[in-house]
Amino acid sequence: MEKKLVYSGKTKDVFALDNGNYLLKFKDDCTGKDGVFDPGENSIGLTIEGVGDVNLRMSIYFFEKLIQAGVVTHYVSADLKNTTMEVLPAKVFGKGLEVICRLRAVGSFYRRYSEYVEEGAKLDSYVEMTFKNDAKGDPLVTKDGLIELGIMSAKQYDDIKEMTKKVTAVVAEEMEKRGLELYDIKFEFGYDAEGNVMLIDEIASGNMRVYKDGQYIQPMTLSELFFA
Repeated sequence: MEKKLVYSGKTKDVFALDNGNYLLKFKDDCTGKDGVFDPGENSIGLTIEGVGDVNLRMSIYFFEKLIQAGVVTHYVSADLKNTTMEVLPAKVFGKGLEVICRLRAVGSFYRRYSEYVEEGAKLDSYVEMTFKNDAKGDPLVTKDGLIELGIMSAKQYDDIKEMTKKVTAVVAEEMEKRGLELYDIKFEFGYDAEGNVMLIDEIASGNMRVYKDGQYIQPMTLSELFFA
């Protein structure tokens, strides 16, 4: 099948296929700073051999589980030998939007609201959205803001929120089975030609904070524990 490079991202390259779908090629590049991995960083900080493979493996595992659970995703198929995933076409919201689901008060949530919450306190699957904009520090945006700016409809927002909670519950349950606890996770959503919302991008260890016995687990270690 013919493929044409349409976008080279930080951790994945995107190719257009002649059947109308797209191909994601997972790389070993990771976001970070000074050679230290950090999923919250906006630039490539290091290359870890095999990280593309484990990110794809975890994405396949969860996308297949979510399809069984009735969640609409862009996943079509994957090829572990070539570290690629075929996906359906989807438009992103605005210039890119991240959706975070928080089960505990850590990271930027705690920094913002530390006057009102203890670090590590349990949260009720709290969903927030941020614009992907490195220069502006990925600003938070409310439901009203997204509607006012013409980025999504109220129904699309509600669908994303509901899907986010459902997907987070699936991931959290799988972590719990392995003696791990999910603290927070970030997703990306898109929509098809009819405006229907679907989960896109990947579901990998670099997009989540997971702890074991109160200690944070580094993403590569998490992947090893998950598939042990």
